[in-house]
Amino acid sequence: MRPVLLLLLTSQARSAFVTTNNIAPKFTDSHISSRNDGFKLAAFDGTDSTETASMIAEPQLRSRRDFAKRGVIAAMAASLTLMQSPQISVASDVGGNIEEELIDVYFGCGCFWHVQHEFVEAEKKILGRTDEQLTARAGYAGGKAGALDGKVCYHNALNVADYGKLGHAEVVSLRIPPSKFKDFAVEYFKLFDKEGNRPDQFGDRGTEYRNVVGIPGGSKSEFAKELIAASIATGDKLDFAIGKGDDRDSRKVSYVMDTATYPFFIGEQYHQFHDGFNLGENYPGKYNDLAKAFAKSGESFGACPNGSLGLGVGGL
Repeated sequence: MRPVLLLLLTSQARSAFVTTNNIAPKFTDSHISSRNDGFKLAAFDGTDSTETASMIAEPQLRSRRDFAKRGVIAAMAASLTLMQSPQISVASDVGGNIEEELIDVYFGCGCFWHVQHEFVEAEKKILGRTDEQLTARAGYAGGKAGALDGKVCYHNALNVADYGKLGHAEVVSLRIPPSKFKDFAVEYFKLFDKEGNRPDQFGDRGTEYRNVVGIPGGSKSEFAKELIAASIATGDKLDFAIGKGDDRDSRKVSYVMDTATYPFFIGEQYHQFHDGFNLGENYPGKYNDLAKAFAKSGESFGACPNGSLGLGVGGL
């Protein structure tokens, strides 16, 4: 096994940023030495946690996507351009006394349909936003290639700017006050079970579904410390690797991306405010109708192919 160099916060035994690319740490308590900057440099044997997971008998989830993949040979299609966020530029604190410039962040852990719904609920709960003020958008991020001819698209029969081939993962972007980032990070970690499995861990797999968090400044920012604190507060279920683009899908590991280097690309309209990935996970029609309402108000969701069958429903 290759040794893995890990920057480990001195107060934690698990939460960490892996400095080598695409390796999830197998923790041991040896080879820990102190550093002057308040961190510890630890050497671990590295194993791909995806390989470890594959040796465990896992339940097979039946999802909407699974049915679509079996029913249609050509994969689903779609399109995007760089995120055009709703027109909210400042936010007040609870007392209404402080205004903050909003920041763009994104979170990913498997299929973005369910994740978007949960962050819509978080926006309403944490910030008191109305439907018209919601900023949660499904899309793509984390690939080295960025966009191809100005596009990043869902899987499609024409092979136009396929997000998977461009190295991206499915994510949900938000525009939030910096002071509320930790609250949203807590909501992110609530999506994982006590073993660190994401909601569709045993369903959708592969690099398109890896766990990622995009923040201004990446692992070197103050938001990274808040991310760690939120993880600890919710059970310390994940480890954190510095995202280097095109990262592998590693169980119980979330890649921390710098949004300046790895920006968000908006997903096509038919993926926005979609029902969840599990059969029967249906949301209210008022929620589903938000995509059409935002498009009608002038928001762009790109110009990719409208699904492999031209339906623009469930990726078809």
